Amino acid sequence: MTLTPFYKRPFGGSRQDIPFAKLATLENSRDLIDDAAPDAAFFRGLESQGLLLNRAQIQAVRHMNGPLLTLAGAGSGKTSVLVSRTGYLIAVQRIDPASILLVTFSSKAAAEMKERILALPGLRHNEAGKVTARTFHSFFLYLLRTRGYKQEILSNARHQQFILKRILREMGLTDSYEAETLLSLWSAHRMNMTGLDDLPMRTPAEVEQKQIFARYEDWKTDHGQMDFDDILVLSYRLLSHDPGLLASLQRRYRYVMVDEFQDTGLLPYELLKKIIAKHGNLMVVGDDDQTIYGFNGARNEFILEFDQTFPGAKVVTLDINYRSLSSIVGLGNEIIRVNERRRPKQLRSTRKSSGVPLYLRPGDPDQEAEQLLTHIAEQVQHHDRQYRDHAILYRTSNNSRAIFEQLVMREIPFIHYENGDLFYEQWMVKPLMDHLRLSLDRRNFTAMEGMLHTLYLNRDKGMAFIRQQDAPRPKKGPLAHLLSFPGLKDFQIENIRERSKLIKGLKALEPVKAVQEMRRQFYDKFLEADERQELTLHKEFIQEGLDELETSAKRFDNIAEFVEFVDRLIVIHKEMAAMKRDEHADAVRLMTIHKSKGLEFPSVCLIGASEGILPHTSALDAERRDDQRPLSDKQDKALDALEEERRLAYVAITRARDELVISSPGFYRGRKTEVSRFFRDVFLTDEQSKQGNRVPNKSTGSTTRTTFTAQRTIHIEKPAKPASPSPSSVRGTRSAVNLNSQQVRSVSTSSSQHQAAPVATETVDAWLCSSTVCKGWQRVNARIPARTRARENKACPLCQSPMKQGRKEVPAQQRSRPGS
Repeated sequence: MTLTPFYKRPFGGSRQDIPFAKLATLENSRDLIDDAAPDAAFFRGLESQGLLLNRAQIQAVRHMNGPLLTLAGAGSGKTSVLVSRTGYLIAVQRIDPASILLVTFSSKAAAEMKERILALPGLRHNEAGKVTARTFHSFFLYLLRTRGYKQEILSNARHQQFILKRILREMGLTDSYEAETLLSLWSAHRMNMTGLDDLPMRTPAEVEQKQIFARYEDWKTDHGQMDFDDILVLSYRLLSHDPGLLASLQRRYRYVMVDEFQDTGLLPYELLKKIIAKHGNLMVVGDDDQTIYGFNGARNEFILEFDQTFPGAKVVTLDINYRSLSSIVGLGNEIIRVNERRRPKQLRSTRKSSGVPLYLRPGDPDQEAEQLLTHIAEQVQHHDRQYRDHAILYRTSNNSRAIFEQLVMREIPFIHYENGDLFYEQWMVKPLMDHLRLSLDRRNFTAMEGMLHTLYLNRDKGMAFIRQQDAPRPKKGPLAHLLSFPGLKDFQIENIRERSKLIKGLKALEPVKAVQEMRRQFYDKFLEADERQELTLHKEFIQEGLDELETSAKRFDNIAEFVEFVDRLIVIHKEMAAMKRDEHADAVRLMTIHKSKGLEFPSVCLIGASEGILPHTSALDAERRDDQRPLSDKQDKALDALEEERRLAYVAITRARDELVISSPGFYRGRKTEVSRFFRDVFLTDEQSKQGNRVPNKSTGSTTRTTFTAQRTIHIEKPAKPASPSPSSVRGTRSAVNLNSQQVRSVSTSSSQHQAAPVATETVDAWLCSSTVCKGWQRVNARIPARTRARENKACPLCQSPMKQGRKEVPAQQRSRPGS
């Protein structure tokens, strides 16, 4: 049996004590509510069903009139409080159940609360059934239907994308935008109450986007359709122009309760405020420390400013975590307390720890996947665990590539909670894979169609011309037909010649060299030149995807093996997507941290807990990004982005009940990476902490400590090589897929090479941070004249200290980013 090298503290941390949360007393309603109390019978009834409420929960349940903010820490029993207060209002306060409105964000949560309300003691079934417990969209859709809105609901995301793709095709923009990205962008605008007339038109791309959105809205109108965003937009418009309807809602719903309030966007919040404007009886339950959907419009300040928005609001804090061991709760407390923009709370635990969170420092993501899955297999085989007890969480979908492939090769059953394409099918990766396919078969018309837009040609017209010309006189390389395409400019003809020559030569290269050559010759320039992608997608996401492709390609000796491997994974992924998801299946759960919110698991493995992954590079570089939500100044923008990343780490930690494993790869896409500051800084000694920089928070006048440590040689304990999985019949989803064992090089071998083999380097001109404790740097832009650069005053993107020009040794043939 192979032992995985786990440690009790992250690499680089020298603090010896492990943070534990304080243990909460076990007092509950049996101890706190005397039998003589007027409402004792209600609480005795709850106790008979196993609902033993603590002091803070009882306070929230007993609240009668006026606004109430219930801060519900992770695992603190918020659903029990919402359900119990509903029963209390009906059974004890004799409130008409029809006057109670309970809204949440998921239909599953709404159904669960309705079911639990019906089961409450002392409530007649017909009474409980009168309570309105719905999602935001379900409630307001019902409202619209009562007022004569008959549009069909455009609920299928694939259908929405199809409509937008057709609009893009009609506008000649098929290869310029991703439909899914545009839909997300338009949704974000609408949830922030920005309509078509308010959209910016500063650039040609923004003008195009406005035209696309206008056509999408026209299509829905012409076809009698509305999407989920329309439900809220139309409801707000309706209530703003129909005071009689609004007054009737205000009279009926005298008690409004909101679950998961931290996920509320501006538009739903404004709708709520309209309904409770007359009576102010609003109870919200949420946790500002779990506000992680900023990209969807969720705003932390709705909780932070609740008692300013509603003067005199009562605040109750549920600070007892019933889910996790005290060592897990303690780590979460230490991590999240660093955030400035939060309501102070220190969670306690009811479970004394028999173990502590474990840390792993693998060589790279492939070794990370191998070691974690070895651990999970050992737990299942020797420690009475099941596969479904384990969840593997990651920051972005790109981070799941290695773990996905290892699960497939080891034939470990798993459920992949991803709605989008497989990594190799993503828009920025697929054209390169199609070039590789063409190098193997230059008459692969499907691959040809997938790469045609990189020649700055309309995909549909180009392929129609190729097929027309090739039918009477087929060519070995049909791409050459494009040389006679009408209306081509000289540079396009030259591009076609150069690309055809490149494709012919790729087959002789190793896969990683082929990917690097394509990036060098045309692909990086192609992506950087597309203003539209720059505006609507994170540059970091593009960079990550291409770097990850290189990392994957390194494991293969030739292009045929690599393409065969990828194509088989695509087949498996499609079969998985077609499967009906069984929540009770004995399978490992694989999902982003965002997808995991609201869930819990006996064992959680958080992968990619390294700088640049979590926190993500988009947060570390936020002050220079114009696609972050605008705040008062650059420092606020940087702080806001970093704090949301820290909340993501906190959410990941608090999903675990019994076991937590945190893995921080030492190398990520060929670069050294530090352990994530979120975990590393918890284990710094006082002396180490004093060496950290202090970044001023201009909005509060306080300071936030951000510690930067120098790059160090990473000493990784090399584990014994685990038993090799048999990839000869891979069945990631019970599907037989044959993979030759020579196709994929040993991950352990490639990882050990990171430790022993010297890395090829080159010396480049660079901007270097002048701070003695920060290692931030940037490659000099050679296109800017030296005389102009000499006059620049450049600030470090990490610590804001002045930067000076110098020379920097970097890994050869690697793209660099700030702070790498």
